[in-house]
Amino acid sequence: MNLVEALAADAPLVCVVGAGGKKTTLYTLANRLDRAVVTATVRIPIFDDQVAAVEVTPDPVGALREATDWPLGLVLEQERDDRYLGYGRETVTAIRATDGHGPVLTKADGARTRLLKAPDEREPQIPATADTVVPVASAQAVGKPLAEEHVHRPERVAALTDLELGDTITPEAVGTVLASREGGRKRVPPSATVVPLINMVDDDELAETGRAIADAIHARADVSRVVLARMLDAELVDVIE
Repeated sequence: MNLVEALAADAPLVCVVGAGGKKTTLYTLANRLDRAVVTATVRIPIFDDQVAAVEVTPDPVGALREATDWPLGLVLEQERDDRYLGYGRETVTAIRATDGHGPVLTKADGARTRLLKAPDEREPQIPATADTVVPVASAQAVGKPLAEEHVHRPERVAALTDLELGDTITPEAVGTVLASREGGRKRVPPSATVVPLINMVDDDELAETGRAIADAIHARADVSRVVLARMLDAELVDVIE
């Protein structure tokens, strides 16, 4: 099994949520899929050097029909020097329905480069037509304090777990967040496949941490597998079924 197969990323519309490697996951997959599209329903940092071309357009369907370079980035507008704005969920659904391209890989929430997060009331922005949802967390969150330095919205993580602000993050806490209907599985369409990803598994100790997180997920959610990986190196570490 390779990364694409493990993450069910060859589906028409793949949404990536959470923290600890969403963007790296998108770009790694895009460069391993045929005629992939990278887009967002939220803000996304400039990523022109990660794909063959980026089209900044209010008409992504029209741009897709004229596309010749892959993987292709599609964004609504450049908001600042360092980031683009994504599209509404209905527009991403229209992109999915357009012929002539491969999987549409979509960043569906933000995390400010933290290792773990829980969504707020506006997140995530997952289209109803999503086929695969990949909730991400970093194995390296375990052992860190539950604080803003490492966690996006730590108070929401505390509300989903038995931790208080400042407590040491445990594998069980990370697994609880990823498995929760108010965490990693929030707003996932009923027909979508959910494949949690434990990222930044950089050594044997972190692999054991990742397996402990996977056990916690399986104890709390009906998912077929949990993937452990080092997405920066495009390396699949383990698949826990």
